[in-house]
Amino acid sequence: MSTLEWDKIGDRIYEAGVSKGVLYTEDFFGVAWNGLTSIEESSVNEVEEFFFDGVKYADIVTVGDFRGTIRAITYPDEFLEHEGSYEDQTGFFIMNQPPKKFSMAYRTQIGDDLSGSNSGYKIHILYNLTANPSNKSYESLGSNVDPTLFEWEVSSVPEDIHGYRPASHVVFNSRSMDPFLLKDIEDILYGTEDNDPYLPSLQSLATFIRKWNRLIVIDNGDGTWTATSNVDGVITMLDETTFEIDSETAVYLDAETYTIESSEKNEEDIWL
Repeated sequence: MSTLEWDKIGDRIYEAGVSKGVLYTEDFFGVAWNGLTSIEESSVNEVEEFFFDGVKYADIVTVGDFRGTIRAITYPDEFLEHEGSYEDQTGFFIMNQPPKKFSMAYRTQIGDDLSGSNSGYKIHILYNLTANPSNKSYESLGSNVDPTLFEWEVSSVPEDIHGYRPASHVVFNSRSMDPFLLKDIEDILYGTEDNDPYLPSLQSLATFIRKWNRLIVIDNGDGTWTATSNVDGVITMLDETTFEIDSETAVYLDAETYTIESSEKNEEDIWL
């Protein structure tokens, strides 16, 4: 048995900030979105109350889809067509055209009383957004220059995901995710030297994560190596000094000799 404790050291957690914005165009490849100042997530759930003989007996919740507000002092050129501005000839733009759908990712910081704002972070992904620009105001320059703040009201079309109602907003929490899986996710979303930044469909991303059960082997450079797996049963300690590895990439050559290597990522799933 235990009693509740409040304000324990390390338990005072908060969230703050927005950074590392990425715009994903209709081809699902990403570009950096500099200048994001805020992302406002709106609640669109509706609650219907039911009464019988004057007594309330139920609340029925109708779950809505993501809506929000994006604010920025600048945006990538690739965003123009997603707010209805089309370049007919170089430098010649036709306004008030049908906007294209887009997706985006951004990061928020997690802080606590021990590490400040560097305790961790969350990566948010928003799928299938339509942006409606708010009014823009341009003012005469004075002694102080205040950049114009751009603002868009956005709504979303949710995507199917097996086992849940369709959704358009997902979050990755660095404080609880396997760090190797998080690194793989970031390599997909942000790109690497070999691959452009790319946003898989929500179902493909979920399949990649659900099937992710890699055996990670690290050469420590001193004649030793370290093996880790997030799946129970792959690495089993038989006693304090004896272990067993059950993996397709661990191959016994004889009673005392074996080869072992990291398992392959199921990267084909992100292109489904």
